[in-house]
Amino acid sequence: MSDTSVKKVSSAHSPTGEQGEVYLASGKRVSMRLWRDEQPTQNKPSHKHEYEVVGYVISGRAELEIEGQTVRLEPGDSWVVPANAEHTYRILETFTAVEATAPPYQVHGREQP
Repeated sequence: MSDTSVKKVSSAHSPTGEQGEVYLASGKRVSMRLWRDEQPTQNKPSHKHEYEVVGYVISGRAELEIEGQTVRLEPGDSWVVPANAEHTYRILETFTAVEATAPPYQVHGREQP
């Protein structure tokens, strides 16, 4: 029998991660988190991870630098970071976005909500 349970998550009561991210819904194959009011910064380290990330900008502006390409992100824009792609974000103005990862970011202890 397949899992038909429904989960509702209120971000007001969700746990917060070490980098300020708010952990939202998480399933067996995908999870979602909120980055709320991230302040402008130029010094996020370049990194990569074995999972895929998609995101959607709610407010603010940022630049995504990925594998030598720079993409400007503005409200209403979405993005994809493929698994194992070297990337960094430069936040240009107070930034709020939702990210989803597949498989979930907490699989195998990568990150713990």
